[in-house]
Formats: sequence, C-alpha cells, structure tokens
Amino acid sequence: MSDVYIVGIGMTSLGKHLDKSVKQLTGLALKTALADAGCALPDIESAWFANTRQGVLEGQHGIRGQAALRANGVQGIPIINCDNACASSSTALNQAFAALKAQQCDVALVAGTEKMNFPEKRDLMFEAFMGGMDREIASAQLRTLQLLSQALPVPDTGETGQRSVFMDSYAAMARHYMLLYGTTQRQLAAVAAKNHWHSQFNPLAQYRNPMSVDEVLADRLVSWPLTRAMCAPISDGAAALILCSERGLKKFDRRRAVRVLSSRLATGVLRAPEDFTQHVGRLAADRAYESAGVTPQDIDVVEVHDASSFAEIRHIENLGLCGFGDGGALAERGETQLGGRIPVNVSGGLVSKGHPIAATGAIQIHELVTQLRGEAGRRQVEGARLAAAENGGGFYDGEEAVAAVTILEKVA
Repeated sequence: MSDVYIVGIGMTSLGKHLDKSVKQLTGLALKTALADAGCALPDIESAWFANTRQGVLEGQHGIRGQAALRANGVQGIPIINCDNACASSSTALNQAFAALKAQQCDVALVAGTEKMNFPEKRDLMFEAFMGGMDREIASAQLRTLQLLSQALPVPDTGETGQRSVFMDSYAAMARHYMLLYGTTQRQLAAVAAKNHWHSQFNPLAQYRNPMSVDEVLADRLVSWPLTRAMCAPISDGAAALILCSERGLKKFDRRRAVRVLSSRLATGVLRAPEDFTQHVGRLAADRAYESAGVTPQDIDVVEVHDASSFAEIRHIENLGLCGFGDGGALAERGETQLGGRIPVNVSGGLVSKGHPIAATGAIQIHELVTQLRGEAGRRQVEGARLAAAENGGGFYDGEEAVAAVTILEKVA
C-alpha cells in the first residue's frame, strides 16, 4: 500500500460570488492548485468532484463534476461525483486516498465547489438545507432532540427571522449540552470571538472583522442560544487539492509535500442521547487515530466543522482534545486560540472564514497543509507537524449524519 501525499492546494476567496458560476469558481481553484503543485492537467489521472447545491438551485442534478471539470480542461480520465452533505469534499478526499493507496492511480485531483447565493431564489436557498436530512423523519427527529432540553429555561425571544433548519438543530444540541454540563452562552460566544479574531489574518476569509465576546452576544439572535456571529454564513467558493502516491511523488517537490496519515468516515449508531462516546464524530476520530498511529496529544493544529460555535465545542471533545463537557471552558481559557495549547480553527473557522458546503472539507485541508508547510503568515502555528481535520455533514437522529476525520503529517 502506497503512502499518499498532498502536493498542491488552491482555493478561491469565500463570500458572495454572484458574478461567477460553478465552472468558473472550480477553474480558479484548479488553476491555483496546479500552479502550487507545479504540474499540468495531463499529470492528473483521476478526479473527484464535490457539490451539493447545483441540482436544487440550477437543475444540474447529474454529471456535475464532468460539467465543471471538462469545462476547465479535465478530460479522458475517471471523474467521480461526491455529494455527502457538508462532508462532500472530505468524502472525495477519502476516496482519492483509497485509490492512491491501492495504486489505481498516481496523481489525483479532489475539487469541491459550491455556489449557494442566488438572491432571486432566496426561499429555495433555505429549502435546500432540508436535503441534508432524512425528509421523511427530520421534523420528528428535531422535536425529539428539542425535548431533551425542555427543563432548561429559554428566553422568550419571539420570531428571529429566516434561517437554515440546521441552526435550529445546532441550537437544540447546544441546549441539551448546556443542561448536561452547565456550559454557558458566554462560552459559546468565546468560541465565536476567537474565530472572528483569527479570520482577520486570513485573506481568503468571508469575514475579517474581529469581534469581542460581548459583540458576539449582542448580535442578532438566530435560534437561542446562537446569535448570528455564532453561525456560519451562506458562502460561495471552491477548493482543489492535488494528491499523489509515493511513486507519483517523484514528479513533485517533496519538501512541500504533506503526508495523509489517515482518512476515515463514519455514520452514526443507535445510542443513548448522553452517550457521546458513541457520537459519530468520536467514532470517526478513534478510527483515524488508530490507523494513523497517533494520539490526540500528538496533534499540533486542528480545523473542525464549526457550522455553529457550539459545534466546535462538540467536535474538539470528539477528537479527544479535552474531556466531554470541558470544551467551553477550554475555549474560554484561551487554550484553543492561536498561541494556546491546541490552536483550533486558526483559519477563522466556518463561522468567519465561510462555509461553501461541499467545498468546506477541502478548504479545511487547504488550511492545514498551509500550516504544516509553515506558510500561514500571521496565523502560523509555530512548530506544527501533525494536524487533524474534522468535517461533519447533514443531520440524523440528534447528530451529524456523517463525520470525516483526516490526519496530516509534515514531511520535510
């Protein structure tokens, strides 16, 4: 089985790209990744493409990868389409990783692109989020989750406006967690404030304005306890990764290569609501650490799926970076900030950097490769040699429907 390396990375800025198509965004990320790797299109032997929105918003229900990649010169090779909710491009990476380890190819492309902002289709933009749930039972599952925290007093906030149904899901998960562990809304705000502070150093982030904890708390309420500054925005953007096998590495600069130690996916299992040892994110993390031969204590820098600030707390616990119930206090003490014990989401995270659904997993990897190369500038984590990414997707039975954990290692 071959070792697998990431040798090229590229991404667009994140935000509202109303003037650019999926094909154009894909082309920008692909061009940057090829230049970063120092290779050309004919070097790519297989490609994986991730997208979740083109079907519902543009009617492009099939062959999304063939449409986006062939328009940018990728042709004659296998192109595989991946739609796995927010974990789509992490799933694409997982599949490319497996193909390279099995030596089915020596150079592979992973691309994720999402165009989510269509002002003329605003209702459809929010309706599209329902596709990340089991529509037949999603409402019943959400009600069951909400009932878990019915003993927690919740302010009467009235109508808070249009929002993704996922924010109601995250809010319900947060309230249950607060009831179990005594975590406060202010600790959730501390996570958001940290990530908004980080994003000022990321030139590709959607938002680059630092916010204090009090400013986060004072922002418009979305779904208690989550304010707008604690929730990921609706984003357009793309990312591309060039991967290779050990045999293919001779074509590239080994000094800038980053080894993929493990890539693991998991789906959930039946569990008691309080049994987080069986949470889908913990299952993926345990398997990733085992296959990589490392422990949580070995990790130097982390990117997690903070679609809401509560989610960061949940996921750093799933990754074993602290005990269950300790994540809020960890953030409040500054241990997850740049310069802290275990920096988390120094990119700005989803809440500030942005969250173009299918591209998010590849964007997390883009950040971690940048960190391991020592090329992150003012947000650089000094001495980083091992990195972990956690990318969740969808919602099912009180947790994410899928979780992906990737562990990377600095080579040179």
